Amino acid sequence: MICARESFSMYALTPATLYTGQQQLSGQALLIEGQHIMDVVPVAVLAAACPRVPLPGQQVAPGFIDLQLNGCGGVLFNDAITAETLDRMHRTNLRSGTTSFLPTLITTSDDAMEQAMAVVQAYRQHYPQRVLGLHLEGPYLNPQRRGIHDGRHVRPVDEAMLARIAQYGGDTVTVVTLAPDITGSEPIHCLSQAGIVVSAGHSNASYEQALAGFEAGITMVTHLFNAMSPWHSRQPGLVAAALSRPEVYAGIIADGLHVHFGSVALAKQIKGDRLLLVSDAMPPVGTQMFSFWIGQEEVFYRQGKCVAADGTLGGSALTLMAAVANCVQQLRLPLAEALRMASLYPARAIAQDHHLGLIAPGYLANLVIFDQSLRVTAIVDRGQLQLFDAALEGAAL
Repeated sequence: MICARESFSMYALTPATLYTGQQQLSGQALLIEGQHIMDVVPVAVLAAACPRVPLPGQQVAPGFIDLQLNGCGGVLFNDAITAETLDRMHRTNLRSGTTSFLPTLITTSDDAMEQAMAVVQAYRQHYPQRVLGLHLEGPYLNPQRRGIHDGRHVRPVDEAMLARIAQYGGDTVTVVTLAPDITGSEPIHCLSQAGIVVSAGHSNASYEQALAGFEAGITMVTHLFNAMSPWHSRQPGLVAAALSRPEVYAGIIADGLHVHFGSVALAKQIKGDRLLLVSDAMPPVGTQMFSFWIGQEEVFYRQGKCVAADGTLGGSALTLMAAVANCVQQLRLPLAEALRMASLYPARAIAQDHHLGLIAPGYLANLVIFDQSLRVTAIVDRGQLQLFDAALEGAAL
């Protein structure tokens, strides 16, 4: 029998369905010990003395990983570059199943970038699986494709600052979004060699420039289709270049506002397991906010859309669970695959899939628990169960 007093910190979740990232299982128990997954075993072999959390009608999957999160819970990382902001973003994330994320600093000053790198480095000493590093989205972008980014800070590469970013590579700075048509190949190579995932975005690159960027070390594109040179018949641009390279990952905002669901479906057919969901979320997520500021631009939250007065989209109010639901309901993807787009594939894109993105022995116990309507009812955060649905309160240990 399993869990017959092996550890007082061990308990078993017994959901209706378990999505491991590799299989869809029923009649199984998920054993958690401390912060990690111990095993997946048939419910029938559990010892009577093993503490159980019955989850009738519920489904369990790996916790979501958001590689592009500007803010949520009423805060924007650019506005308050502090550990307290990261804490609030994490608490807000848990309500929609996201257990790990990259706080995203959009185009700003060198001083703010230095501050963000220092804050994230210190934060990760305490919570390395919560914040998986920093995403610097900018400032080395094409001004013609800057979108809502503050044009005062969009600028060419500065070699001294590039060297500073590279010093934080491999542990603190995880992703840098840049425009390969502006930077050329050398900065891409420098960052890539430092262990940073270089992503192409906010770019007007030609097809040929984009391919040169991939050869230099770019392995991902930021919010595919948005803020980049589109696919025209005689000028394929960055979109076609990204779709033509099967090894390149692509984040996509599947809210039906940034990208038509038909385009999301086409990208999925082409990219397969290299297409991953991102939220690009902003402060209104998890709040009743009506507006917020990005630099000198006020952005209004109306009918699910974050938009400036001139019509420019300013991030999203999307959660990854909502994106998963859209993939199931609008694209008719199998739920198991939509879940992988929010967990396993992001983990792979930043080389964290050795301990995140799957339900398997030794993996971190970061889990999302949801009902048949894809509503998050609970989460497990580093082994700790948190219930959000009163109907499940009787299941608590």
